Amino acid sequence: MIPGAEEYDVDVTIDPAERERLLSVGPEDVAGPGEDGGPDHLSFARNVFIPLTTACRYTCTYCTYYDPPGQASLLSPEDVREICREGADAGCTEALFTFGDDPDDRYDAIYDQLAEWGHDSIHTYLREACEIALEEGLLPHANPGDQTREQMAEVADLNASMGVMLETTADLEAHSGSRRKEPGQRLATIRTAGELGVPFTTGILVGIGEDWADRAESLLAIAALHERYNHVQEVIVQPVSPNERWDREPPSLETMRRTVAMARAGLPETVSVQVPPNLARTRDLLDCGVDDLGGVSPVTDDHVNPDYAWPALDELRAIADDAGVPLRERLPVYDRYVDEDWLSEQVLATVSTVTSTDETGT
Repeated sequence: MIPGAEEYDVDVTIDPAERERLLSVGPEDVAGPGEDGGPDHLSFARNVFIPLTTACRYTCTYCTYYDPPGQASLLSPEDVREICREGADAGCTEALFTFGDDPDDRYDAIYDQLAEWGHDSIHTYLREACEIALEEGLLPHANPGDQTREQMAEVADLNASMGVMLETTADLEAHSGSRRKEPGQRLATIRTAGELGVPFTTGILVGIGEDWADRAESLLAIAALHERYNHVQEVIVQPVSPNERWDREPPSLETMRRTVAMARAGLPETVSVQVPPNLARTRDLLDCGVDDLGGVSPVTDDHVNPDYAWPALDELRAIADDAGVPLRERLPVYDRYVDEDWLSEQVLATVSTVTSTDETGT
């Protein structure tokens, strides 16, 4: 039983035969870019990273994103607009909004600041931030952690896509503390996105104490929810890298190669497999089924992994050249979801504006 699944009414059953099939998969069983049956290009999105706050109700032992109470602050609407304008001027199409899970639940200063600005929760403030992004010509992609149906519905119509990392279906020591992440709650958030018709990004973390069976089950759980709602556009396979709070060895190249291949074999063909090029040895993973390099920012840091700088666009082109396929820039919402069944009129209008002025030639 997935921890928390019963509490959050998550109906995801893992077929033992499918799990065993996935555990037998290796890089030799999938096709890389340019190979027969593999992707014919590598994609990426150009984004601007906007951390509304570094406050979080969780204290995961591998995470450098959160700041303790008393140290976390909240970006002002003016700050958000300035960052969006800088991103738009640099040719970005995506405004990536992040904050920790329910930060106003644990941080009095964040709650008080939100109230001063006329908001009763971080999610109503996120809605204002998304409106600012759209006004500045960027497509919002919000990744605000676990969300209830009410919280997601508050902002869904102003987002081109949304996301949350599943991380793992296992109950791990790395999620220790009085407030533990529960896989059931993460899966409930992914399910809610499907119920609300939100194009969604999720993924797994590799190297936080999970085992091979956990990795297989995590990928199959994502696949099961996608098959039910058809809303997962990409799955990130992300290694956990050493940082000031996490001093363990990162997963080996062999581990990453096998995990990426499992992701490709375990997910529907329409779901992209992404590896972050600032965290993974991307060139050594391409033949394992990678077809996307994720969101990369020319103007802001990776605030979740501040020790690991984004690669320049020239580096992404070089990676694609090594694979023998073209590099293509995409939006934060994949083409198959650019439709009134998935996106609001306001977001579709911005999609139209962004695509009509795109002259990147990547």
